[in-house]
Amino acid sequence: MTQLTWLVTGCSSGFGEVFVRRILARGDRVIATARGDTARLAPLEDAGAAVLALDVAASQSEINTKIAEAIAIYDGIDVVVNSTGYIETGIAEEVTNERFIAQFNTNLFGVVNVTRALLPHFRAKKSGVIVYTGSLGGIAGEVGGAAYCASKFALEGVAESMKLETEAFGIRSHLFQIGHFRTKILSPSNLKTVASTVDAYKELNDMIYGFLGKLSEKQPGDPEKAVDIMIDVVKREGVAEGKTEPLRLPIGKDALTTLRNKYEKHLELVKEWESVITSTDYDEDVKASTTVQGHDATVL
Repeated sequence: MTQLTWLVTGCSSGFGEVFVRRILARGDRVIATARGDTARLAPLEDAGAAVLALDVAASQSEINTKIAEAIAIYDGIDVVVNSTGYIETGIAEEVTNERFIAQFNTNLFGVVNVTRALLPHFRAKKSGVIVYTGSLGGIAGEVGGAAYCASKFALEGVAESMKLETEAFGIRSHLFQIGHFRTKILSPSNLKTVASTVDAYKELNDMIYGFLGKLSEKQPGDPEKAVDIMIDVVKREGVAEGKTEPLRLPIGKDALTTLRNKYEKHLELVKEWESVITSTDYDEDVKASTTVQGHDATVL
């Protein structure tokens, strides 16, 4: 298969780092990026990656400049993996507006800005793959996860819309809804926690932080197995060969369970409420629509 050139964000740890190592193992080229000093990326550079400082929370003009530098390294990019992200944990009432915005700046707007900077390049060569690292938290809300889940829910909408807007140019999109995998995302150095200010939530906060502390670096999922699946999907080989190409794909047993539970309940609910849900048209429009034979009477 043709050698691909990948750009991966957030490579100083977690899924970004795993992506770089597994991409190199597959014989492709990769540009590893991280915020600040690229010294943190030295082990990946030693392994064969090109490295570049890239802060996804920077301005669009700064990101555009960095993406132009990245494109120049190998004279093109085939795949972008938007892997940068962190978890802001706290009861919604206690999370300040500033911290909500900071969460969105990294988890959503950073993804949009990096992708936006690459789209002219992808359109010009009539090909490209956009990878979004979504989350179980983008499938269903979680106690103490309002800011994080909101950013991942929003990412789902962006990914779906951008797919529809760009697929005519030969650009493919994949959003992976990742469950709990054994990275350092829940470690004290990465997890952002909000101090409790409302006494009524003390017990709930103790439960949340106790659970996250026990789960940190004990998550059930193997990141290398997850990344290998995601690379297969991008390259249309291995476990992805011959399968329907997905926009969304849950990764991990817990992500699949969450998705199934949510949508099965939704389907049960709309079945019960269907006659009420569909009773909202103007009566005259409903009557008129029955006189139109063989045509869709709905105008959007």
